[in-house]
Parts: sequence; structure tokens; C-alpha cells
Amino acid sequence: MEPQPRPVAGAWPPVVVMGVSGSGKSTVGVALARRLRVPFVDADTLHPPANIAKMSAGEPLDDDDRHPWLQKVGEWLARHRDGGVASCSALKRRYRDQLRAHCPGVEFLHLRGTPELIGGRLATRTGHFMPAALLRSQFETLEPLGAGEAGATVDASDGVDAIIDTFLALTRGGGDGGS
Repeated sequence: MEPQPRPVAGAWPPVVVMGVSGSGKSTVGVALARRLRVPFVDADTLHPPANIAKMSAGEPLDDDDRHPWLQKVGEWLARHRDGGVASCSALKRRYRDQLRAHCPGVEFLHLRGTPELIGGRLATRTGHFMPAALLRSQFETLEPLGAGEAGATVDASDGVDAIIDTFLALTRGGGDGGS
């Protein structure tokens, strides 16, 4: 039995589905937005062309590259305070802090997976600018949700519906940080 979507607009804060490339952020984000009946944005579509070119060339982004991109993501979240879902890597706490500065009530769904699981997914993915060669740098950059960060960590190897069910159960129950 599928849980019911939220009954009232604004009853759910914006959510960022976060994790390394290939963790399932976009797939889970689209499904979560449908479940909650709110807008969705894939933050990859908000990258400036220079960032896409850099990643396509196999170069990891640095904090200076990410700052204007995170500004755009944060602005989108602020426009969707009454509900919205964004897929965004948000690998470091300071990146999540930047998003929270725009939208203090945002919650995070961290899709956690092993390098083997995610590497296998990236090996079969086509048509994306992020090469599998950058996966290691993403894992090295990743800072899991910490104390005081609203949201939950869910196993990326679970099915999409199970991930969403777990996230909603943990956050509705007052989950805080990694679970």
C-alpha cells in the first residue's frame, strides 16, 4: 500500500535529494516530487556552461565553481518554500549550509551507496556529462549529513518506492541527520 501524498500544500518543506553522481538523485527526486505533488528540478540543469565543460573534460569542480551553481539551486528552493524537490549533490555541509541560507526549512534525503554500487550504475549510464572517472573525487568530497541537519540517509540500493517510504517515515517521525 502506497502512503498517501501530503494533503495540504505547504505541509512539507522543500527536499534536496543528495549524494554522489549515480546514486539515483534524479530518479528518486522525480518520484518523490510526484508522491508529494510538488515541483521538481534537477540541479544539473542549473550548472553554468563552464561547469559542464569542466566536468565533461574529467575535471572535478572546486568550491569556486560550485558557489554560483549552489546560489541558483538555493534561489529555486526559496521560490518553492511551500514544497518542491531538487536533486543536487550537496556533497559538503558548507554547500548544504549555502542552500539552507536561502531556504532554512529545507530537508535532505542523502542516498548512500558503496563505490561498487555507484560505479556499476555509472558504467551503464549514457548521455550524462559527469564521467565515471570523477566518482572517486565525489566520494572523497562527500560529508554525510551531520547532527542538526534536517533529513535522513537512506540506502541507494533500495528500490525507489522503498527509499521514499523510508525517508518519509524517518522525517515525519522527526529524524535528524544520518539514520
